[in-house]
Amino acid sequence: MAPNFGRSISFPLTPARSFSKSSRHLRSISLPGTTSSHPLLASLNAHIVTIRAWIQDTAAAGSSLPAGLANIHALHAALADLLLLPESRAALQCTTSKAADSLLDAFLLLADAHQGFQECLISLSHAAAESRAALRRGEATRLASAARSQRRAEKVLARLAASISAVSSKCARLNLVGEDAEMAGAIMQAAAASAAASAAVFSAAASMSYSASCCKKMAIFVPVFATRKAAAPETAEAAMERLHVLERCFDECDGACNRVFRSVVQTRVSLLNVMTPTI
Repeated sequence: MAPNFGRSISFPLTPARSFSKSSRHLRSISLPGTTSSHPLLASLNAHIVTIRAWIQDTAAAGSSLPAGLANIHALHAALADLLLLPESRAALQCTTSKAADSLLDAFLLLADAHQGFQECLISLSHAAAESRAALRRGEATRLASAARSQRRAEKVLARLAASISAVSSKCARLNLVGEDAEMAGAIMQAAAASAAASAAVFSAAASMSYSASCCKKMAIFVPVFATRKAAAPETAEAAMERLHVLERCFDECDGACNRVFRSVVQTRVSLLNVMTPTI
């Protein structure tokens, strides 16, 4: 479900923590920041740091999809809280039209990408189940059909990852100036981090699918397994177990994918409400 914007914020605005023009002039946009003007901004920065660390771990050793999706959702929850502040609303309304359009476009593309990701996971889960059934019954034609579906979904994931990586780079390159640069810049960096993490999640899912059910590895199992030669059943059983693990992982990610998609959509709606003048 989307974050509930009606919930209370645990960091009340006090005079000592409110923004002043002088403090905003002195602070840097660079992230991560250890001394932010408001606790909610510090919380957002912390989530950005966490997401960047997860991306590095994924590149190094392959982190789990649920962890990546949970980090993206947590980032958007922190962003939702931040967007309730008058300071953040004022900062966004003062940004240039180019920066505002880039931010809105980024979250629109993110929403579209996560919707496509959900569809790909469903396709990959179904392909894994079909491949597993084909191996069990020795049906080469059924296995080939499942492999084709798998390859199509993996190609879509690769395209989604590439398009979202471009969004991340575009957001990260935007330079904001002025007294509201810290707040607006943090929101822009959050968009960049969300896009980068999304690309990593998409790539990781495609890699998991390919590793677990590569058609070149699977094709040799069917005729041998069907004739029940001595060495074949053990190899095919291992392949079916990998497919079962893959299918279960993708099925378990369904709820997390939906939560992330809804949170991205809600973030864009909130930004649009802030940036659109009241008629």
